[in-house]
Amino acid sequence: MKTNKFLTLAFSFMALLAVTSCVENDDYSVPESQGNEENAALNKLLSKIESGEVELQTITQVKSNFVQYEATQFVSEIAVKGYVSSSDETGNFYKEFFIQDSPTDPTQTLKVVLNQADTYNQFNKGREVYIYLKDLYIGETNTGDDVVTIGGKFDTFDNDVLEMTSNQIPNHLFRSTTTETLMPVELELSDVGEEHIGMFVKLVNVQFPAGLENKPYVDPTDDFDSQRSIESCSDAGSFTLESSTFAAFKNELLPTDGKGSISGIVNKTYDGYDLIINLNTTDDVVMDGFRCDPLFQDSFSAANLDKWTTFSVTGAQEWYYNSFGNPSDSATMNGFASGAQTNEDWLISLPIDLSSVPSAFLSFQTVKRYGGNNLEVFYATDYTGGNPNTDGTWVALAPTLDTNEGSWSSWTDSGSLDLSAAAGGNVFIAFKYTSTSSAASTWEVDNVKISAE
Repeated sequence: MKTNKFLTLAFSFMALLAVTSCVENDDYSVPESQGNEENAALNKLLSKIESGEVELQTITQVKSNFVQYEATQFVSEIAVKGYVSSSDETGNFYKEFFIQDSPTDPTQTLKVVLNQADTYNQFNKGREVYIYLKDLYIGETNTGDDVVTIGGKFDTFDNDVLEMTSNQIPNHLFRSTTTETLMPVELELSDVGEEHIGMFVKLVNVQFPAGLENKPYVDPTDDFDSQRSIESCSDAGSFTLESSTFAAFKNELLPTDGKGSISGIVNKTYDGYDLIINLNTTDDVVMDGFRCDPLFQDSFSAANLDKWTTFSVTGAQEWYYNSFGNPSDSATMNGFASGAQTNEDWLISLPIDLSSVPSAFLSFQTVKRYGGNNLEVFYATDYTGGNPNTDGTWVALAPTLDTNEGSWSSWTDSGSLDLSAAAGGNVFIAFKYTSTSSAASTWEVDNVKISAE
């Protein structure tokens, strides 16, 4: 922690009776107005901001205090304003909400953690919120996840930021009477990045995999969070919808009969490794178009290469199924074994039927690790199963490939590759890997798709 502060934990009977919500009865409608006490507290803060006693900073300025792995206490008289982007009304968020810096075209966000459930009663989606930051903390609730969070305490063991207590909330967290309509940021799956964490976004041109038909949003065998795949109709991209097992919509069936859009909050998995989207409500899932099921697809989720054949021309290493991918599972080739080895290995699809379409397009994703040759990608219509150097007329394609040799997560979309010259019959897709005794990359291939449009 940056600021040394002795924290005294006081447990008493009165603490158990602390009010943790502005609503003290069973009326869970969003209040139309504020109470006198709440108005007075907000007006006092606004007066201090106007006089210059408290500096109103942007979320960008506030986030400049963030240091990964640390809980940093605010010691200056500063405040920040934002608009609530998430909602716990359906139980998919708990004792937390996100704010973004604008109702439209937001650029920055913050996560707020507090010892208050049903926050939508007070801090409903779109509500303008002010946070008086002095003596609060900025950091992460799960150290290392890079989700920048405002809280009231910190854990001395691992520096995790902890919730604002019920006694801190009335002195630091204020809502105005303004509730704005948030306009979601529209994104293709391939455009989602860490800069969108906490934002209300709309993932467009997407659908749930057909294999999820008659499956609910939440797998009944999961204990806490449940993940469902989302696939892009624009490219080979995929993403993950994560829902709490306590969500009110957990038993609703996924809409798999069309394609459309999914609006929600970009977030991280608990371990901080992967980006996900969380729903505020299933009303934000709109599947009103025809499905875009491909002519061929392999995400390697069957844990095998049964849709492919492997042909090793040179070297002992071969293509293999790998449980790691995007988000999991891939076809992988690595020519390194006690040092770089000379290899030429082909991964060739079984025949794919294009007889019913006038045009077709291939897409896939790759990640490259370590220095070495690039993959080569081909298609043929006359391959018969032999050595691909002499069997088949292979036409080279020009995909976009991963160039970041230092990351396992730099998955790169190939772009849409035209196979129309092969339409009307069968086509074979081939990935050719080569390595030398001085350089052997690892290549992972995932989410291979051939579509008619």
